[in-house]
Order: sequence, then C-alpha cells, then structure tokens
Amino acid sequence: MAEEQQQRNAGNRAPREGGRGPQGGPRAGGERGERGDRGERGGERRGGGERGRFEGPPEIELDKLIGDSLYLDNQAHAIVSRMRDMDSGTKSQLRRLYSAVRRAVRAPEGERQHEFVMLRARLAYTIARHGLRSLDQLEKLLLQVTRKNDIRGYERFKDLFEAIVAYNE
Repeated sequence: MAEEQQQRNAGNRAPREGGRGPQGGPRAGGERGERGDRGERGGERRGGGERGRFEGPPEIELDKLIGDSLYLDNQAHAIVSRMRDMDSGTKSQLRRLYSAVRRAVRAPEGERQHEFVMLRARLAYTIARHGLRSLDQLEKLLLQVTRKNDIRGYERFKDLFEAIVAYNE
C-alpha cells in the first residue's frame, strides 16, 4: 500500500535535476552535480532556509505562557503531537525530566536559578542523546525562564511540563 502511494506521489512530481530516476537510470535534466545558472553557492534561498530543512515551530512566548492558561494548554498539545510525529521518546524519559523540573521548582530561592540552569543542560543532553527534536522548543523556553528568574515563570514551566506528561499518556 505504501509503495503504491509512493509511486502515485512520484508521478505527480516533476523530476529532479541530476541524480537517478526511480528505476536507477539517470534522470532527465542533466548529470549529477550540474548547477545550471544558480550561481556559485546554490543561488537564492527561498523561504529563508535550505531546501528540505524544517524550520521548526515558533518559540513559546514566556509572558503569554504566564498570563494565559489556554495558551499553555495549546502549547502542551502541540508539543505532544510533534513528539508523536517526530520522536521515539518514551514516557519514562518525560517523567524523569518532569521530576527534575519539580525538584528545581522546590529548590530554595537562592539555588533555584542554578537548578534550572542544570536542568537545561540535562534537557539538552536528553534531546541530543535520544533525538528528541520536538523538545527543542522546551529547551528555548527553559532558557527564557532561567534568564527571567521569576517564580511565576518557573511554576508555569512546571505546569507546561505536567500537561505534556499528561497528554502523552
């Protein structure tokens, strides 16, 4: 079934320049490596990025997260749906990270920012180690929260993480 769909989709696309065709023969349009008149480094960039490169979702706005519960809920849903589409992260990995978030929030005021800095390092490691690219947005938000160093931001980050864990069950 998937093979039939690929063949149908391949029939709808224009052939690429260079490379090989579907049956292994050369494609129409020239030899591999030809650049035509696009210039030295590939010519103009459309859409602000490389072809085929995923730009990612927009950043989560901390002030909106603090002030709007529905925004928090929508962001949690969006992250969970991206996790299901992109990643193979396990529920136990998320729960371990959530436990670390809860511990960091409960830390004494003088140590809280340091705990969140270390939490960001742990999150970055987990993202890189397990390929959890859908959590990149959380890492950026965690940086914002840590820089602001406000208890409401820390609490809302914890609430967002709790919602993510709940929706991922």
